[in-house]
Amino acid sequence: MKIFRHYENLPDDVKGSVIVLGNFDGFHKGHQAVIARAGKLAKDMRVSLSVLVLEPHPLSYFNPTQEDFRLTSFRTKAHLMENFGVDNLFVLPFDQKLSSMAAQDFVIDILLEGMGVLHVFVGYDYRFGKARGGGANLLQQMGHREQFGVSIVEKIMEGDHIYSSSNIRQALKAGDVRGSAERLGHWWHVEGHVMHGDKRGRTINFPTANLSMAGYIKPKLGVYAVRILIDRGPAQGMWNGVANVGKRPTFNKEDLVLEVHIFDFDHDIYELSLKVEFVDFIRAEQKFDGFEALKGQIEKDCGTAKKMLQEPKNQQSFIPMPRLEDYL
Repeated sequence: MKIFRHYENLPDDVKGSVIVLGNFDGFHKGHQAVIARAGKLAKDMRVSLSVLVLEPHPLSYFNPTQEDFRLTSFRTKAHLMENFGVDNLFVLPFDQKLSSMAAQDFVIDILLEGMGVLHVFVGYDYRFGKARGGGANLLQQMGHREQFGVSIVEKIMEGDHIYSSSNIRQALKAGDVRGSAERLGHWWHVEGHVMHGDKRGRTINFPTANLSMAGYIKPKLGVYAVRILIDRGPAQGMWNGVANVGKRPTFNKEDLVLEVHIFDFDHDIYELSLKVEFVDFIRAEQKFDGFEALKGQIEKDCGTAKKMLQEPKNQQSFIPMPRLEDYL
């Protein structure tokens, strides 16, 4: 997948694609269905499949002090889209210039003159342009006038359930990572580099790899059964483990950290990038009287996590990474 952070002077082989507009936070089953429909048309037309997103998220741009809400970092979203089968990902900087651009100018200057799009796909509730002045109806009107195709995808449902990022955020805040995974169509995960911590875990024989949760939605604080993917180095592969998302009240800490203990593991992975898949919730965060009480509970948590990860419903293959070919 090619990533472009501009729309001017694009290579000829990138122009003239079927493009999908949206934010796609979480890249859930609804998002996948929209992009899959675009992918089918792109295949029929023998052109590339493109996606256009804005960074930072407009909500973050207009309210930078609000609590982190994103289900996926940009890096994670790009990985998911590449794995799915997207050919080109356009990442336009959402700044003062773009936020003040009229909806009609967005279509003419960016989509048509810059990208030369042939067909545009959007969800039924997509809004764009200054003050969110443009929507699906405006795209249809301009498509008819400027002679490019427009497809509007209605709500993606499963029974009476609507796939939405908001619903998944609510599930994560309740600790329902399994339910979130079923709605996402992939395991919810956090990606980041291993940070140096205070190394207290080593003193009780439970060393942890610490990752920042900055930018990610805060799930329910507590302990989870997890899988850890290390994509390079001598420890490359998939590992099982247990993780705590919290502020470590036993040690009177306030910063939110993801602490991951990897089972049967003895490698130096500082500064390496990990992907931590949240598989099931074990218990809420709690404060302990001291090291021995904490150590005893961690031993119990490890046993619980190992049993959970062995359950058929929690096998990684039970919710495989989504791919475009599965929809075609």
